[in-house]
Amino acid sequence: MLKKSHTKFLFECGTDEAGRGCLAGPVTAAAVILPKSFRNKLINDSKKLNSLNRIELRKLIEKKAVCYSVQHVYMEEIDRINILNASILAMHRCIETMTTVPEFISVDGNRFKPFQNIPYECIIKGDGKYLNIAAASILAKTYRDEFMAKIHEEYPMYNWKQNKGYPTEEHREALKEYGPTPYHRKSFRLLPEQLELPL
Repeated sequence: MLKKSHTKFLFECGTDEAGRGCLAGPVTAAAVILPKSFRNKLINDSKKLNSLNRIELRKLIEKKAVCYSVQHVYMEEIDRINILNASILAMHRCIETMTTVPEFISVDGNRFKPFQNIPYECIIKGDGKYLNIAAASILAKTYRDEFMAKIHEEYPMYNWKQNKGYPTEEHREALKEYGPTPYHRKSFRLLPEQLELPL
């Protein structure tokens, strides 16, 4: 079972993002403040759970959380400010829109920018260590997956319903055949051969 939180603060929020390494779709972040009494043996890093478990746990998290927020940063903004800045911006927007102001921010990963003088700490693999970060990872992943399933209906040839916009072989093959869509991140190397320069 994961630890409840990183600090003793009553309103510590965990934050995480999903979709950083994708070729298409938004980067999605979530921030969650759980009550101090909250316990759950099933919540874990979203990557270690199957989709049915994630959906069930999302309902539980949303019901039990003190507050939570989920935000997408879309392709145009990713292309303009780069994926790292877009990921941090998505987390900032989550924290900004929460109904309770966090006293401390626990961030999954190793990069963040200060937000409104609230103390924070970056925690490598935090989604496998603390419940509030794991809860944020579950919300970010499920909301982003839903978005990708929705745009899959528009462009089924890329199979985003399954690959979620990640650079799978199938996704790259579809890109070769059909070219990029408005949902592709233009600043990303969509196909490996874009690196090859004529000599």
